[in-house]
Amino acid sequence: MYRTWMRFFSPGPAHHRLGLVCLGVGLQHGALPTVGPRTLDHHVAVVIGSGAGWYRGADGRRTTVTAPALLWLTPGVPHHYAPDPDTGWDEGFVDFAGPATATYTELGYIEPERPVVPLSDAAGPRAVVARIARAARRGNPLLEVETGAAVHELLVALRRARADLAPDGDQVLEALARDACGPLSVADHAARHGMTTAELRGAVRRAAGCTPKDYLLGIRLGRAKELLATTELPVAAVARRVGYDDPAYFSRLFTRRVGLAPVRFRAQQGRSVPGGWSDRVPDPDDPPRVGPA
Repeated sequence: MYRTWMRFFSPGPAHHRLGLVCLGVGLQHGALPTVGPRTLDHHVAVVIGSGAGWYRGADGRRTTVTAPALLWLTPGVPHHYAPDPDTGWDEGFVDFAGPATATYTELGYIEPERPVVPLSDAAGPRAVVARIARAARRGNPLLEVETGAAVHELLVALRRARADLAPDGDQVLEALARDACGPLSVADHAARHGMTTAELRGAVRRAAGCTPKDYLLGIRLGRAKELLATTELPVAAVARRVGYDDPAYFSRLFTRRVGLAPVRFRAQQGRSVPGGWSDRVPDPDDPPRVGPA
């Protein structure tokens, strides 16, 4: 026995230009029928919350699937899968497409070469799938935009839930962020963690989807923006604060990455911050009181 619910959508050209569109969503559980062999022209994320089964791809090899797990079904790749007939499984699936899938693949959020991905916990991704299912109600005027936005959120939740993202990966990123503006090279950062440069590169790529150099640059430029927007420090002083002794090089780098020179960014974003800039992230549900009590 099995139970299944699914709904499919046909977003228009304008929605596709948003980058991602949701083409369908489904919730199923039990001893579901075998899927395939088949080949699709779009992406599908199948989130297995409980149970077990198998997957067979283009190479013909059969891979055991044990929940929690993710099946990546990518365009043009033949696939064939099913839950174990004795145990069945609980799945939620989302069909999606759009030009942003290429960038998500480049960043490592979508992994065509790894169709079966163990998850540490399926609760986060399943919650997003459930929101897409609720948005799929008949007559929802925001259907295409709401479900398309949720696909972005789903890709982030799936990335966060991957079982191979061990806590030590987060610790490496935290350490890089803490020391990003110091006079350290990527090799220096790797040595601090007892890693080779290649090992650090792999750890950051798995955890953040980019190279250590790009990760450090993003943090440095973010800090530079804060200083430009909230202080009157000269650009040369800002450059030194974020790790660049050559202000001309900093200005060229900032302009290339941000699209504005530092002085133009300050002209647009600069504002007086009485009492200074806070590094503490405010709680949106409990904003600080303004004015007399």
